[in-house]
Amino acid sequence: MNDDVQRLPVVTDQDVVRVRQLVRTVAVAVKLSLVDQTKLVTAASELARNTLVYGGGGEAEVSRVHNDRRAGIRIVFADQGPGIADLDLALTDGYTTGGGLGLGLSGARRLVDEFEIDTEPGKGTTITVVKWCR
Repeated sequence: MNDDVQRLPVVTDQDVVRVRQLVRTVAVAVKLSLVDQTKLVTAASELARNTLVYGGGGEAEVSRVHNDRRAGIRIVFADQGPGIADLDLALTDGYTTGGGLGLGLSGARRLVDEFEIDTEPGKGTTITVVKWCR
């Protein structure tokens, strides 16, 4: 179940900052621990930067989610960029093309509870992450 979806453009460096701020605000509202807030904001920052730098810009969609047991946050990053030609390589620990926080997709994936990526060369990339309250 989703509620109060907020969409932000990711087309400038300032937009990356706004995504970080929104994610932090929603993380506090759903009562994520400070450690989990930090993990989620770090992952969101990396993924927003990737959307901007590699995807040529796009959108972030932040929403609260609930299941039977707990609350959490879902963030969807979408771009219409070139896509990821070699997803296995992009998800390899230590792989980077430079410019980001040095986490890469594999680092961002480790910081969240759920990580899903849909990419196709020439059609863009959509990454969905979820962090649940403990």
